[in-house]
Amino acid sequence: QTHLVESGGGLVRPGGSLRLSCATNETVFKFYGRSWYRQAAGKERELVATLSDRDETKYADFVKGRFTISRDGDRKTVYLQMTDLNPEDTAVYYCNLWPEGLRMPFGQGTQVTVSS
Repeated sequence: QTHLVESGGGLVRPGGSLRLSCATNETVFKFYGRSWYRQAAGKERELVATLSDRDETKYADFVKGRFTISRDGDRKTVYLQMTDLNPEDTAVYYCNLWPEGLRMPFGQGTQVTVSS
């Protein structure tokens, strides 16, 4: 059963923007934090951004100032707004619960490709 569903990926040119969404129908998840990870081809999965249950945000150094994690009013959907994308941002992006102790098996993710 898939509890978190990622969407919004696609092909974008360098310097472009995308907004990823992480949706759930699990009401209890709105009380938890959320996280975004990414995995590029041939590389390990890495943490990109986190949003705590108190809406505190943290970012990996490689996305600071370019990416923003947020949630909508019903607290079920979490977004990752990505700007000034570069080819090194190409990866499959996954969302999960936060903190790590709540982490579930990863879903299918959404592919982001940055290329001219």
